[in-house]
Amino acid sequence: MAGYDYDLFVIGGGSGGVRAARVAAALGKRVAIAEEYRFGGTCVIRGCVPKKLYVYASQFPEHFADAAGYGWTVPEASFDWLTLVANKDKEIARLEAIYEKNVEGAGGETFHSRAVLVDQHAIYLTAEDRTVSADQILIATGGRPAPHPALSGHEYCIFSNEAFDLKELPKTIMIEGGGYIAVEFANIFHGLGVDTTLVYRGQEILSRFDMDLRRSLHETMEKKGIRILTHSISEGVRKTPGGRLDVLLSSGQTLTVDQVMLAIGRIPNTENMGLEGVGIELGKTGAIIVDQYSRTNIDNIWAIGDVTHRVQLTPVAIYEAMCFIETAFKDNPTAPDHDTIPTAVFSQPEIGTVGLSEDDAIKRYADVEIYRASFRPMRHTLSGRDEKMLMKLVVDGSTRKVLGAHILGPDAGEMAQLLGIPLKAGLTKDDFDRTMAVHPTAAEELVTMYKPTYRVKNGERV
Repeated sequence: MAGYDYDLFVIGGGSGGVRAARVAAALGKRVAIAEEYRFGGTCVIRGCVPKKLYVYASQFPEHFADAAGYGWTVPEASFDWLTLVANKDKEIARLEAIYEKNVEGAGGETFHSRAVLVDQHAIYLTAEDRTVSADQILIATGGRPAPHPALSGHEYCIFSNEAFDLKELPKTIMIEGGGYIAVEFANIFHGLGVDTTLVYRGQEILSRFDMDLRRSLHETMEKKGIRILTHSISEGVRKTPGGRLDVLLSSGQTLTVDQVMLAIGRIPNTENMGLEGVGIELGKTGAIIVDQYSRTNIDNIWAIGDVTHRVQLTPVAIYEAMCFIETAFKDNPTAPDHDTIPTAVFSQPEIGTVGLSEDDAIKRYADVEIYRASFRPMRHTLSGRDEKMLMKLVVDGSTRKVLGAHILGPDAGEMAQLLGIPLKAGLTKDDFDRTMAVHPTAAEELVTMYKPTYRVKNGERV
């Protein structure tokens, strides 16, 4: 290693890359990391963090309305979009500085530059106009919203990146997509007073989630006033003389809106990095192909996070970074375990889920028990809000192992994090049943559903 400038060079300053750089530097390794935009990556700068802040902002109208049932008189409220954007920017700048400082504090070196691979051990830093060498190279450049160049008028559309920094809040918006990004932004804009339409090509929003959650959320969103058009796609966008946008849908409808946001998936950031020249193998979408230990087909080059197109979640990228450190620098080969990952959709109401959906469980197990409860949470009783909570456990009828847990309602994401522990540990429904309930809480339903709502044997409901 002494013949190289660095023991490890990380390309990409997002959550995964920063974690790997910081931990490796703390081990005494000579580490450098390059980020061409801003440290923090998608999650901190233009993803999870600003999104959650905007979710909070969009929830206040319902909080104000619900307060009346509890005796509060709330004056007529007003909202200033630019204030939200400015305060968000301050928080993101604070977090960005922390990310970079953490690497440097551990002894690592940071570069604000694009990094391009020259060969197996050499990296060209464009902003520095110089080449450095490293024994090990880790690529953690993440992904970005998938464009739609085939769509006529795509140049008039925005993506999630731009949605955080619009110069003014639109009065009307159409969002195309049915994944968590599209659904979350539909709820955000609606909560901020924007007339919102969600357009999705599939039969139901949020594919790969449990169908009960998908249907219940769809119904609740429509009750709130969000228009959802399924089995439909946009076929063209044109600007009107007044500066608005006409969107022609495959159904024959034309929507006239102020903004069109595309949320039709994400693609890895692997272009113009010298990957092909070095011989790194890429998949059809441009994602870097890695083995179970995150190693590419080049022995000393590794990749983690969204750039590998495995599981596109920030905690997964961080976990993969830690496994990489164990494998590359601690002589302890550790493969990331991508099974039973808790996740949340910060829709309104929230979704929290971990493990198998009912449909997936039925495909894998001959005997499946379903425990299901739908009720109005206590917080909505005095407010009068007609919004139900859904809780569901999917259980292997033979072993009693809990295969999946799914929640729709307030704080569902928090519950999913905690449920991830017993499901990862392989606990059974009997373990849930002998756990004492905390009363009065919504979560107590998870340990008081003693009898199955129904069973599915060999694919047939009984």
